[in-house]
Amino acid sequence: MTSTLSIEDIWKLLTEVKDPEIPVLNVVDMGIVRNIQWNDDVLEVTITPTYSGCPAMDVISLNIKSILHKHFAENVAVKSALFPPWTTDWLTDDAREKLRNYGIAPPEKGTSDKSALFAEQKVIECPKCGAKETTKVSEFGSTSCKAHYKCNVCLEPFDYFKCI
Repeated sequence: MTSTLSIEDIWKLLTEVKDPEIPVLNVVDMGIVRNIQWNDDVLEVTITPTYSGCPAMDVISLNIKSILHKHFAENVAVKSALFPPWTTDWLTDDAREKLRNYGIAPPEKGTSDKSALFAEQKVIECPKCGAKETTKVSEFGSTSCKAHYKCNVCLEPFDYFKCI
């Protein structure tokens, strides 16, 4: 069965698929969905994991298939592409603002360069009060893609979405 929906309509539909670890973000705003195309009678959606071995990718794949089956397509294949590797630079501005409003400090644009790992520790702004006086508590937060911080002004703990 082929779709009467355009590829653009399918992209819009996939904005309903949320990240199970950060439910305020959808897979399109995160840059996880890389391509959508018809291959004969099969709708192929290509996704790139945020981290190698990210446990959320299986759920995301199932949710993509589910929403597409529900709306129109019987034959849906979700493929994984590891190259180019996902980077936080693929997050949309809207995704960054959603993270901040959710209480997670978003990564800065253009900081996914691996040489930044060896640079001086950057200042992470508190998403709750905006203070720049924060302390890293742990390299790993509630998930492996986040680090755990504490604000030295409002004293609230928060996660920081790590740059990769």
